[in-house]
Amino acid sequence: MIFTEAEERFVADLSALYDKNEAKEIFSIVTEHLCGIKKSEWRSKKDGHLSPMEDTSILQVLDELSTGKPLQYVLGETMFYGARIKVNPDVLIPRPETEELVAWVISEVINNSQEPLSILDIGTGSGCIPIALKMNLPAADVHAIDISHHALETAMRNAVLNKAQINFVHGDILDAAFKLSHKFDVIVSNPPYIKASEKNEMHRNVLDHEPHLALFVEDDNALIFYERIAEFAQSHLKPFGKLFFEINEALAEDVATMLKEKSFKEIEVRKDMQGKDRMVKAVLLNSSDDTV
Repeated sequence: MIFTEAEERFVADLSALYDKNEAKEIFSIVTEHLCGIKKSEWRSKKDGHLSPMEDTSILQVLDELSTGKPLQYVLGETMFYGARIKVNPDVLIPRPETEELVAWVISEVINNSQEPLSILDIGTGSGCIPIALKMNLPAADVHAIDISHHALETAMRNAVLNKAQINFVHGDILDAAFKLSHKFDVIVSNPPYIKASEKNEMHRNVLDHEPHLALFVEDDNALIFYERIAEFAQSHLKPFGKLFFEINEALAEDVATMLKEKSFKEIEVRKDMQGKDRMVKAVLLNSSDDTV
């Protein structure tokens, strides 16, 4: 099979799940991953023949994709802010808007004179956020927590893969008794924020394959993680420490109001590249002293 035939096969077999351009983009990622051929090289390779091993591997990937399984899970990895991140059904697939959140954190603290900065990621999943922060802020003391042992195992492997020293802790942020002995300059979180009522609007490959524990909250308690993390931050941020959230665009005003009620200042909601309210930053001027 030649490359153009393989691409046509992808477009045809994935037509029920992806439009033509999406299927072509998926094919380009697959061929780069399996064959080492970048999209910029296609002009010279488009009439070239796949080797028998490449042919078999590409068709195996296509079979898995045809079931609705996300490409990143099929390949077992994705790129996130320059880091190679292994993914599996125990962790969410990192999204581009989360890269924007990381970029915002870095821009806010990169010129901070206090060394080393202490950073905590809550609900770390694959570990993509703390790993990207550590790679770009190498002097920072970076910590991460998650309730899932399986997610932490994946995050630890990713930290080793990217040579990023992260302090991982197992913990349930919704447990009011959960505390850490540190105070942090920055706390960041991409918590579950999709309302249960929004499930019908989501792509099948997300609903069928990604961990619901990391995605959904009940409609009548949509701010449960934001409220608890904000309370945790009140006693775990240093004075003038910063709290960053990725947010559901429909909850932006509610999150900002909640942070104001909990005495956070300098609250800023920021839009992503799609023009949606997807991130918020807040500053805690004075922290409490009940860490253990």
